[in-house]
Amino acid sequence: MRLAHSSKSSREQWSGKLGFILASIGSAVGLGSIWRFPFIAGENGGGAFVLIYLVCILLLGLPVLLSEIVLGRTALRNPVGTYRKLAPGTPWFLTGFIGMAATILILSFYSTVGGWTLAYAQKALTGSFSQIGINQAEAGFGSLIGSPLQPILWQAAFLILTAGICIFGLQKGIERTTKFLMPLLGVLLIILVVRSVTLPGAMEGIKFILYPDWSHVTLTTFFEALGMAFFSLSVGAGVMLTYGSYLSRKESIPSATGNIVVFSTLVSLAAGLAIFPAVFSLGYEPNTGPPLVFITLPAVFAQLPMGGVFAILFFLLLAVAALTSAISLLEVPLRYLEDEHSWSRKKSTFIVGGIIFFLGIFSTLSFNTLSGVQLIPGLPVFDSMDFIASNVLLPTSGLLTILFAGWKWGVAKLLRESRGDHEAGFPLETAWGFIIRWIAPVLILAVFAFQVISSFI
Repeated sequence: MRLAHSSKSSREQWSGKLGFILASIGSAVGLGSIWRFPFIAGENGGGAFVLIYLVCILLLGLPVLLSEIVLGRTALRNPVGTYRKLAPGTPWFLTGFIGMAATILILSFYSTVGGWTLAYAQKALTGSFSQIGINQAEAGFGSLIGSPLQPILWQAAFLILTAGICIFGLQKGIERTTKFLMPLLGVLLIILVVRSVTLPGAMEGIKFILYPDWSHVTLTTFFEALGMAFFSLSVGAGVMLTYGSYLSRKESIPSATGNIVVFSTLVSLAAGLAIFPAVFSLGYEPNTGPPLVFITLPAVFAQLPMGGVFAILFFLLLAVAALTSAISLLEVPLRYLEDEHSWSRKKSTFIVGGIIFFLGIFSTLSFNTLSGVQLIPGLPVFDSMDFIASNVLLPTSGLLTILFAGWKWGVAKLLRESRGDHEAGFPLETAWGFIIRWIAPVLILAVFAFQVISSFI
């Protein structure tokens, strides 16, 4: 029997399927696809990492994404409240808290990078990238992150913008922003890919991202690919569960989930094709880490006809894409406080935003004043927070979500609820039930085991 739902819910909903899909893609496409994917791929051998990442997307990310959206829409609650409603009197609600901790931690270091995007948007507007080489670009980025005060001010500005959008709520804030700006970002990214792959020597970069070199693959590569799959789909943090709670039962979740996965993955690959051909064309190393976008692209724009215009558009839209991801992350703890503690949106936004800003200061200062501080041996504060969130909290929350959906709640109920008001099942429904119940949890556990083993080798 289908679960009963109130037909007169006071909970705000997406205006339609398109708004939900664009907001969900915006959550992933932001810095997850354009900033993080290229440098993670660059550090893990390029094409071989991409293949492993695609497998993780299909067998791990997609099932967790489907499960989160279904659970959220069924319960019409935040991540903690969802488990309390669907499994009352059990400790499953702790899964929601793990995801919420991930969102707060991610947004704390994410706001550091978001501040960089605003700073670079300002630089582009003033024409700083009109004539710049790779050495000047590297020096300019080093000057920005080496200053203790300047990046903190940009970080504060980024969080203020994020909070401002969230205060307006779902349709007037989140949906309106993503509906207008995500298509623009996609168009610009296509233009950049075309220009990048036509640069002299670009073929080496194309081969790097598309052709696998298994000599660079280690056990860590699999763990990084799993973390990237979860990060790029915004799963494991409760974001999609929260977004799913705003989705009407008129919509079929499997088709929406497929659209989210396809477009988010295409953007990640396009970001790699926009960046790596330029990296190799300019003779730069592809494994420069998080600053890759901020060092490489300014030098690329300097070689483009009307490069100054492209620089302005790209960094403005990159900043906006960062915002679409940030508002989805901030929405998780805000919805928790509204649902469980009846806080007003304004109060929860100010308090949670303040906590995230305080935590983010340590990430920002890890590139200058706190550069010698390591939370995890060998990793500075920024990288430690990234590792804990992306490689520990997100996979843990994802594993618990898939175990709950497949075993505690039940695959049959999950698949039935995924249809919404549609009676017909979706293609390969039985196969997806098997993946959710068996393949996904086994693979996630295996990757965890490999990581534990590799740490002692």
